[in-house]
Amino acid sequence: MKSYFAIQWHITDYCDQRCKHCYIFSEGHPALITMPFDDMVHITNQIIDFCDKINRIPYIYLTGGDPILHPDFWRLLEYFHEKELRFCIMGNPFHLTADICKRLHDLGCVKYQVSLDGLETTHDMFRMPGSFATTLEAIKLIKESGMWVAVMSTVSKTNHKEIPALIDLVDELGVDVYAVGRYCPTSVQKAYDPDIHMTPQEYRAYMDVCFERYSAHRGSKTTYHLKDHLWTLYLYEKGLFHPDKNLPANTIIDGCNCGRNHMTILPTGAVYACRRMASMIGSVMTANLYDLWTSSKFDEYRQYDKFVKCNKCKLKAYCRGCPSVTYGYTHNMYDADPQCWMEVEE
Repeated sequence: MKSYFAIQWHITDYCDQRCKHCYIFSEGHPALITMPFDDMVHITNQIIDFCDKINRIPYIYLTGGDPILHPDFWRLLEYFHEKELRFCIMGNPFHLTADICKRLHDLGCVKYQVSLDGLETTHDMFRMPGSFATTLEAIKLIKESGMWVAVMSTVSKTNHKEIPALIDLVDELGVDVYAVGRYCPTSVQKAYDPDIHMTPQEYRAYMDVCFERYSAHRGSKTTYHLKDHLWTLYLYEKGLFHPDKNLPANTIIDGCNCGRNHMTILPTGAVYACRRMASMIGSVMTANLYDLWTSSKFDEYRQYDKFVKCNKCKLKAYCRGCPSVTYGYTHNMYDADPQCWMEVEE
Protein backbone atom coordinates (compact mmCIF):
# COMPACT_ATOMS: atom_id res chain seq x y z
CA MET A 1 0.00 0.00 0.00
CA LYS A 2 1.21 3.49 -0.84
CA SER A 3 2.26 5.82 1.98
CA TYR A 4 0.81 9.28 2.44
CA PHE A 5 2.66 12.49 1.70
CA ALA A 6 1.60 15.50 3.79
CA ILE A 7 1.11 18.93 2.23
CA GLN A 8 0.46 21.75 4.69
CA TRP A 9 -1.19 24.32 2.47
CA HIS A 10 -1.86 27.87 3.68
CA ILE A 11 -4.40 29.38 1.25
CA THR A 12 -4.87 32.69 3.10
CA ASP A 13 -3.33 34.74 5.90
CA TYR A 14 -6.70 36.16 6.99
CA CYS A 15 -7.66 35.11 10.50
CA ASP A 16 -10.05 36.16 13.27
CA GLN A 17 -7.36 35.77 15.92
CA ARG A 18 -3.89 37.16 16.60
CA CYS A 19 -2.50 34.39 18.77
CA LYS A 20 0.50 35.34 20.84
CA HIS A 21 2.52 32.35 19.65
CA CYS A 22 1.51 32.45 15.96
CA TYR A 23 4.46 32.31 13.58
CA ILE A 24 2.59 34.42 11.01
CA PHE A 25 1.71 37.44 13.14
CA SER A 26 3.99 37.36 16.17
CA GLU A 27 6.82 39.26 14.48
CA GLY A 28 4.56 41.46 12.37
CA HIS A 29 3.31 40.72 8.87
CA PRO A 30 3.70 43.05 5.89
CA ALA A 31 0.49 42.04 4.10
CA LEU A 32 -2.40 39.62 4.33
CA ILE A 33 -2.28 37.44 1.25
CA THR A 34 -5.02 35.28 -0.26
CA MET A 35 -4.22 32.87 -3.08
CA PRO A 36 -6.30 33.30 -6.27
CA PHE A 37 -8.57 30.42 -7.23
CA ASP A 38 -6.83 29.68 -10.54
CA ASP A 39 -3.54 29.35 -8.67
CA MET A 40 -5.15 26.95 -6.20
CA VAL A 41 -6.36 24.75 -9.07
CA HIS A 42 -2.87 24.83 -10.56
CA ILE A 43 -1.31 23.81 -7.25
CA THR A 44 -3.88 21.06 -6.65
CA ASN A 45 -2.96 19.53 -9.99
CA GLN A 46 0.73 19.92 -9.15
CA ILE A 47 0.22 18.06 -5.87
CA ILE A 48 -1.52 15.19 -7.68
CA ASP A 49 1.22 14.96 -10.34
CA PHE A 50 3.98 15.17 -7.74
CA CYS A 51 2.55 12.39 -5.60
CA ASP A 52 2.06 10.21 -8.68
CA LYS A 53 5.76 10.64 -9.50
CA ILE A 54 6.94 9.68 -6.02
CA ASN A 55 4.31 6.93 -5.66
CA ARG A 56 2.59 8.47 -2.64
CA ILE A 57 -1.00 9.37 -1.75
CA PRO A 58 -1.48 13.13 -1.19
CA TYR A 59 -2.92 14.19 2.15
CA ILE A 60 -3.61 17.91 2.32
CA TYR A 61 -3.67 19.85 5.59
CA LEU A 62 -5.63 22.92 4.52
CA THR A 63 -4.96 25.92 6.73
CA GLY A 64 -4.24 29.65 6.88
CA GLY A 65 -4.92 31.98 8.65
CA ASP A 66 -8.33 30.45 8.77
CA PRO A 67 -8.97 28.75 5.43
CA ILE A 68 -12.74 29.09 5.69
CA LEU A 69 -12.28 32.88 5.33
CA HIS A 70 -10.93 32.42 1.80
CA PRO A 71 -13.59 33.68 -0.66
CA ASP A 72 -13.14 30.55 -2.83
CA PHE A 73 -12.90 28.08 0.03
CA TRP A 74 -15.94 26.05 -1.01
CA ARG A 75 -14.97 26.05 -4.70
CA LEU A 76 -11.60 24.60 -3.75
CA LEU A 77 -13.20 21.88 -1.61
CA GLU A 78 -15.52 20.99 -4.48
CA TYR A 79 -12.45 20.63 -6.68
CA PHE A 80 -10.80 18.40 -4.04
CA HIS A 81 -13.96 16.30 -4.00
CA GLU A 82 -13.95 16.01 -7.78
CA LYS A 83 -10.33 14.83 -7.65
CA GLU A 84 -11.08 12.45 -4.73
CA LEU A 85 -8.38 14.00 -2.54
CA ARG A 86 -8.05 13.25 1.16
CA PHE A 87 -7.78 16.40 3.21
CA CYS A 88 -8.28 17.82 6.66
CA ILE A 89 -8.63 21.37 7.91
CA MET A 90 -6.64 23.19 10.57
CA GLY A 91 -8.76 26.21 11.38
CA ASN A 92 -10.67 28.28 13.89
CA PRO A 93 -13.97 27.38 15.55
CA PHE A 94 -15.78 30.67 14.99
CA HIS A 95 -17.54 30.01 11.69
CA LEU A 96 -18.60 26.42 12.29
CA THR A 97 -22.28 25.52 12.38
CA ALA A 98 -24.01 22.16 12.06
CA ASP A 99 -24.75 22.87 8.39
CA ILE A 100 -21.18 23.94 7.62
CA CYS A 101 -19.73 20.87 9.36
CA LYS A 102 -22.08 18.60 7.40
CA ARG A 103 -21.05 20.27 4.15
CA LEU A 104 -17.38 19.84 5.02
CA HIS A 105 -17.97 16.15 5.76
CA ASP A 106 -19.94 15.63 2.54
CA LEU A 107 -17.12 17.16 0.49
CA GLY A 108 -14.65 14.69 1.96
CA CYS A 109 -13.04 16.49 4.89
CA VAL A 110 -11.66 13.70 7.05
CA LYS A 111 -10.73 15.70 10.13
CA TYR A 112 -11.06 19.22 11.52
CA GLN A 113 -8.36 20.41 13.91
CA VAL A 114 -8.88 23.13 16.50
CA SER A 115 -6.60 24.36 19.27
CA LEU A 116 -6.76 24.41 23.06
CA ASP A 117 -3.72 26.07 24.60
CA GLY A 118 -4.75 25.84 28.24
CA LEU A 119 -7.84 26.06 30.37
CA GLU A 120 -10.26 28.89 29.73
CA THR A 121 -8.37 31.89 31.14
CA THR A 122 -5.03 30.87 29.66
CA HIS A 123 -6.42 29.82 26.29
CA ASP A 124 -8.38 33.06 25.89
CA MET A 125 -5.28 35.04 26.89
CA PHE A 126 -3.32 33.39 24.06
CA ARG A 127 -6.09 33.74 21.50
CA MET A 128 -9.13 35.96 22.20
CA PRO A 129 -11.93 36.28 24.77
CA GLY A 130 -14.58 33.63 24.28
CA SER A 131 -12.37 31.38 22.17
CA PHE A 132 -12.30 28.52 24.71
CA ALA A 133 -16.09 28.24 25.02
CA THR A 134 -16.52 28.53 21.24
CA THR A 135 -13.95 25.78 20.70
CA LEU A 136 -15.75 23.38 23.05
CA GLU A 137 -19.00 23.97 21.20
CA ALA A 138 -17.25 23.48 17.84
CA ILE A 139 -15.85 20.13 19.00
CA LYS A 140 -19.42 18.87 19.51
CA LEU A 141 -20.50 20.10 16.07
CA ILE A 142 -17.51 18.50 14.33
CA LYS A 143 -18.15 15.16 16.04
CA GLU A 144 -21.85 15.20 15.19
CA SER A 145 -21.04 15.77 11.51
CA GLY A 146 -19.08 12.54 11.20
CA MET A 147 -15.69 14.18 10.80
CA TRP A 148 -12.89 13.32 13.16
CA VAL A 149 -12.07 16.09 15.59
CA ALA A 150 -8.46 16.77 16.49
CA VAL A 151 -7.22 19.09 19.21
CA MET A 152 -3.74 20.58 19.19
CA SER A 153 -2.01 22.34 22.08
CA THR A 154 1.13 24.45 21.91
CA VAL A 155 3.16 24.09 25.10
CA SER A 156 5.65 26.42 26.74
CA LYS A 157 6.53 27.30 30.32
CA THR A 158 3.51 29.62 30.32
CA ASN A 159 0.93 26.84 30.09
CA HIS A 160 2.71 23.52 30.68
CA LYS A 161 1.03 22.94 34.06
CA GLU A 162 -2.40 23.00 32.36
CA ILE A 163 -1.66 20.38 29.70
CA PRO A 164 -2.45 17.42 32.03
CA ALA A 165 -5.92 18.88 32.63
CA LEU A 166 -6.40 19.17 28.87
CA ILE A 167 -5.44 15.51 28.50
CA ASP A 168 -8.37 14.71 30.81
CA LEU A 169 -10.70 17.20 29.13
CA VAL A 170 -10.28 15.89 25.57
CA ASP A 171 -11.11 12.40 26.83
CA GLU A 172 -14.32 13.74 28.41
CA LEU A 173 -15.21 15.49 25.15
CA GLY A 174 -14.60 12.37 23.05
CA VAL A 175 -11.95 14.03 20.90
CA ASP A 176 -10.56 11.62 18.30
CA VAL A 177 -6.93 12.82 18.28
CA TYR A 178 -5.01 14.95 20.75
CA ALA A 179 -1.47 16.20 20.22
CA VAL A 180 0.89 18.68 21.85
CA GLY A 181 3.68 20.53 20.09
CA ARG A 182 6.31 22.75 21.62
CA TYR A 183 6.20 26.50 21.12
CA CYS A 184 8.49 27.42 18.25
CA PRO A 185 10.28 30.70 19.05
CA THR A 186 9.99 33.35 16.37
CA SER A 187 13.08 35.17 17.65
CA VAL A 188 16.11 34.27 19.73
CA GLN A 189 14.97 36.83 22.31
CA LYS A 190 11.65 35.03 22.76
CA ALA A 191 13.38 31.66 22.95
CA TYR A 192 15.01 32.54 26.25
CA ASP A 193 12.10 34.50 27.72
CA PRO A 194 11.83 33.10 31.28
CA ASP A 195 8.04 32.87 30.90
CA ILE A 196 8.45 30.71 27.78
CA HIS A 197 11.70 28.74 27.90
CA MET A 198 11.82 25.35 29.59
CA THR A 199 15.07 23.68 30.55
CA PRO A 200 15.58 20.04 29.56
CA GLN A 201 14.98 19.00 33.18
CA GLU A 202 11.76 21.03 33.40
CA TYR A 203 10.55 19.58 30.14
CA ARG A 204 11.23 16.01 31.20
CA ALA A 205 9.40 16.58 34.49
CA TYR A 206 6.44 17.95 32.51
CA MET A 207 6.50 14.80 30.35
CA ASP A 208 6.42 12.67 33.50
CA VAL A 209 3.13 14.27 34.54
CA CYS A 210 1.67 13.96 31.04
CA PHE A 211 2.71 10.30 30.81
CA GLU A 212 0.84 9.59 34.02
CA ARG A 213 -2.31 11.17 32.58
CA TYR A 214 -1.91 9.39 29.24
CA SER A 215 -1.52 6.10 31.11
CA ALA A 216 -4.67 6.80 33.11
CA HIS A 217 -6.59 7.07 29.83
CA ARG A 218 -5.27 3.87 28.29
CA GLY A 219 -8.14 2.34 26.34
CA SER A 220 -9.72 5.74 25.72
CA LYS A 221 -11.43 6.46 22.41
CA THR A 222 -9.05 9.43 22.14
CA THR A 223 -5.78 8.74 20.36
CA TYR A 224 -3.02 10.57 22.19
CA HIS A 225 -0.54 11.33 19.42
CA LEU A 226 2.95 11.74 20.89
CA LYS A 227 3.86 14.42 18.38
CA ASP A 228 7.07 15.60 20.03
CA HIS A 229 9.87 13.24 19.04
CA LEU A 230 11.44 13.66 22.47
CA TRP A 231 8.79 11.15 23.53
CA THR A 232 10.96 8.56 21.79
CA LEU A 233 13.76 9.37 24.23
CA TYR A 234 11.32 9.34 27.15
CA LEU A 235 9.88 5.93 26.21
CA TYR A 236 13.37 4.56 25.60
CA GLU A 237 14.36 5.51 29.13
CA LYS A 238 11.17 3.86 30.42
CA GLY A 239 12.10 0.64 28.64
CA LEU A 240 9.07 0.99 26.34
CA PHE A 241 10.97 1.69 23.13
CA HIS A 242 13.74 -0.52 21.78
CA PRO A 243 15.86 0.74 18.88
CA ASP A 244 17.02 -1.76 16.29
CA LYS A 245 20.69 -2.41 17.02
CA ASN A 246 21.28 -3.77 13.51
CA LEU A 247 20.14 -0.80 11.46
CA PRO A 248 22.45 0.04 8.54
CA ALA A 249 24.42 3.24 9.00
CA ASN A 250 22.64 6.49 8.06
CA THR A 251 19.19 4.84 8.13
CA ILE A 252 16.34 7.16 9.13
CA ILE A 253 13.18 5.44 10.38
CA ASP A 254 11.18 8.10 12.18
CA GLY A 255 11.48 11.56 13.65
CA CYS A 256 10.86 14.91 11.98
CA ASN A 257 9.29 14.59 8.52
CA CYS A 258 10.97 17.74 7.20
CA GLY A 259 12.54 16.75 3.88
CA ARG A 260 11.06 13.23 4.15
CA ASN A 261 7.26 13.12 3.98
CA HIS A 262 6.16 16.74 4.22
CA MET A 263 6.28 20.19 2.67
CA THR A 264 4.45 23.49 3.13
CA ILE A 265 2.93 25.81 0.53
CA LEU A 266 2.13 29.44 1.42
CA PRO A 267 -0.53 31.75 -0.10
CA THR A 268 2.19 33.27 -2.30
CA GLY A 269 3.04 29.87 -3.77
CA ALA A 270 6.30 29.73 -1.82
CA VAL A 271 7.32 26.20 -0.88
CA TYR A 272 8.93 25.66 2.52
CA ALA A 273 10.58 22.59 3.99
CA CYS A 274 8.89 23.58 7.28
CA ARG A 275 6.58 26.53 7.94
CA ARG A 276 7.94 27.02 11.45
CA MET A 277 11.41 28.08 10.31
CA ALA A 278 12.99 30.06 7.48
CA SER A 279 13.24 27.24 4.93
CA MET A 280 11.98 28.51 1.57
CA ILE A 281 12.87 26.19 -1.30
CA GLY A 282 11.30 28.04 -4.23
CA SER A 283 7.88 28.78 -5.73
CA VAL A 284 5.34 26.34 -7.09
CA MET A 285 4.25 29.13 -9.43
CA THR A 286 7.58 29.07 -11.27
CA ALA A 287 8.74 25.46 -10.78
CA ASN A 288 7.01 22.12 -10.38
CA LEU A 289 6.87 20.40 -7.01
CA TYR A 290 8.87 17.39 -8.13
CA ASP A 291 11.80 19.54 -9.26
CA LEU A 292 11.69 21.47 -5.99
CA TRP A 293 11.49 18.25 -3.94
CA THR A 294 14.51 16.73 -5.69
CA SER A 295 16.54 19.96 -5.70
CA SER A 296 19.82 20.58 -3.90
CA LYS A 297 17.99 23.29 -1.95
CA PHE A 298 15.63 20.71 -0.40
CA ASP A 299 18.59 18.42 0.21
CA GLU A 300 19.91 21.04 2.66
CA TYR A 301 17.20 19.79 5.06
CA ARG A 302 18.21 16.13 4.69
CA GLN A 303 21.80 16.39 5.96
CA TYR A 304 21.36 14.05 8.92
CA ASP A 305 25.08 13.82 9.62
CA LYS A 306 25.07 17.53 10.47
CA PHE A 307 23.04 17.04 13.66
CA VAL A 308 25.55 18.18 16.27
CA LYS A 309 24.25 16.14 19.22
CA CYS A 310 21.89 13.64 17.58
CA ASN A 311 24.70 12.33 15.39
CA LYS A 312 26.26 10.84 18.54
CA CYS A 313 23.00 9.43 19.89
CA LYS A 314 21.73 5.86 19.56
CA LEU A 315 18.25 7.25 18.87
CA LYS A 316 19.26 9.36 15.87
CA ALA A 317 17.31 7.17 13.41
CA TYR A 318 14.09 7.66 15.40
CA CYS A 319 14.16 11.04 17.14
CA ARG A 320 16.35 14.13 16.39
CA GLY A 321 14.05 16.28 18.52
CA CYS A 322 12.37 19.22 16.76
CA PRO A 323 14.64 20.99 14.24
CA SER A 324 12.27 23.97 13.94
CA VAL A 325 12.27 24.57 17.72
CA THR A 326 16.07 24.31 17.63
CA TYR A 327 16.15 26.81 14.75
CA GLY A 328 14.13 29.23 16.87
CA TYR A 329 16.92 29.21 19.45
CA THR A 330 20.06 29.27 17.29
CA HIS A 331 18.98 29.70 13.65
CA ASN A 332 20.60 26.33 12.95
CA MET A 333 18.22 23.36 12.82
CA TYR A 334 21.14 20.95 13.26
CA ASP A 335 22.16 22.26 16.70
CA ALA A 336 21.23 20.38 19.88
CA ASP A 337 17.52 20.44 20.70
CA PRO A 338 17.13 22.96 23.58
CA GLN A 339 14.83 20.67 25.59
CA CYS A 340 16.71 17.39 25.04
CA TRP A 341 18.14 15.94 28.26
CA MET A 342 19.98 13.01 26.68
CA GLU A 343 23.66 12.85 27.59
CA VAL A 344 25.90 11.70 24.74
CA GLU A 345 29.59 10.93 24.66
CA GLU A 346 31.73 13.66 23.18
